[in-house]
Parts: sequence; structure tokens; C-alpha cells
Amino acid sequence: MTVLEAIQKSTDFLAKRGVESPRLQAELLLAHLLKMPRMKLYLNFERTLAGTETDALRECVKRRGGREPLQHITGSTSFCGFEITVNRHALVPRPETEILAELGWTFLASLGSPVRAALDLGTGTGCIAIALAAKCPAARITATDISPEALALAADNAKKNNTAGIEFRHSDGFAAMPKETVFDLIVSNPPYIPTAEIETLQPEVRDFDPRTALDGGTDGLIFYRGFAIEAKPRLKPAGKIMLEFGDGQAPAIRKIFENEKWIVEAVKSDYSQRDRILIASLRG
Repeated sequence: MTVLEAIQKSTDFLAKRGVESPRLQAELLLAHLLKMPRMKLYLNFERTLAGTETDALRECVKRRGGREPLQHITGSTSFCGFEITVNRHALVPRPETEILAELGWTFLASLGSPVRAALDLGTGTGCIAIALAAKCPAARITATDISPEALALAADNAKKNNTAGIEFRHSDGFAAMPKETVFDLIVSNPPYIPTAEIETLQPEVRDFDPRTALDGGTDGLIFYRGFAIEAKPRLKPAGKIMLEFGDGQAPAIRKIFENEKWIVEAVKSDYSQRDRILIASLRG
């Protein structure tokens, strides 16, 4: 079987199983197996695959057809240019979260000296904390998660990306943080899917991302209500909180924070121009 034939057969298989962008997915899987850039496949269409390569591709395509995320099959994903290992213990990083990370490091960098401190709540794979630490090496970065397995994954990712100075702490929200600890920046991509909607999600999310990283309670806003209250004593007077949220949640989250006397400075859009990130600060 040639490279082109493998791509065509894999594409047909994935399309029949409802996988989005089946041709792209087939090419990405084959490029991963052959350890070459995807576009280089086009220069190797006539190459004949070895039996072991065909067998490996067939297994990967079968897994993808079962709606296992591509990132779980390849074992990693790119986030802000950093290679992040992924598994079922943490949410697969999404492209829109890169915007949140960039807003965070841009704000930290704007503060200058003295040493600044940032907290990534619910770090998951550690992707946001890693981006902050790499872009602002003088800042002190703390990352928490309720899942020990996610924290272990995040620590491994930090080491792999040479940002091993991040402090990883097992904590349910702020619970394990010393009361006197305050931050210039608090950033989080918390669970925001209403409980009843989880079963309606794509299988790649519903069946493979951890439920604790998805479930935001009855209306999806339980964590934002907690942040609006609990983050106040954790933030320095000139600090900011930056939170990612789901489609259509901006008005409700804005109201939650304004009711708790926060100043909502901005609501930023994602790549598809949907409201996605809230930036708020404390009233003076």
C-alpha cells in the first residue's frame, strides 16, 4: 500500500465514523507514524509502506474511528509553541486557551520588577503555567490541581519544556494555599460545561476528557461564583484575574463578578470571535 492509498482508505474509514476533517486526521496520523511533517507526505505519495507501518497505521486509525482524540493517540499537542504531553488525566489543551496564556504573560511582562507572582488554578497538563514561566522567567509561577495524576503530568511537561521552577501544589481551588500568599495574576480555565450538557458533547470530549475538568455544575458557573469571592484576598491591589468560559456565558459571569464589586475590565474573543475570556480587577 502506498502513502496515498493509505491516506485515502483511512479517510474513508474515518468519514464513515463521523470524525471531523477525516482527510486531515488521516494525514496527521500517518505523518506521526512516519515521523515527518504532514506536508512532506505529498512528496512521498508513491512510497510503499512497510508491513509494520501499515499495521501501526491501521491500529491508530481504528482508535481514531472509535473517537479517541488524535492528541491521545499521538501522545502530545502543541500549545503556544510548547510540546505538551497529554493523557486521560487532564483536559487536552484547546487553541483558544493560548489566547488566555498570552494575555497572562503579556500582563506579567508589563509589570516589570520586582519579581511577580502568578497562580494557575486547575492547571491540568500545565500548559498555561509552562507558557507563563517560559515567557516571564523571572516570575514565580504556582500551579494547582485537584488531581494528583494531572499534577504529575504537568510536572513532567514542565521538566520537558525546561520550566521546572514552577511550584505544583495539590489543592481544591485555593484550599491548600497559605492565607498570606497573594498574586499579581490569577488565571484559570475552569470546568464550565453544565452537568446536563456533558452527555451531548462530542465523544472525543465526553468519553476521554476527565469529567472533573468539564463539569461546571447545574448551570456551568459554580467555579466562577467561587472565584468571585475567594480570589479577592489572594490578589494584589493592582492584580488581575483572567478566566476562560464557555459560549454564551459572558453576561452571567460579568454579573457574578460585578455583584462581588469587581471591575470587569474586558471580555476578550477567541479565534472564532466568540466571547471567551474575562479580565477583572479589584476596586481600589
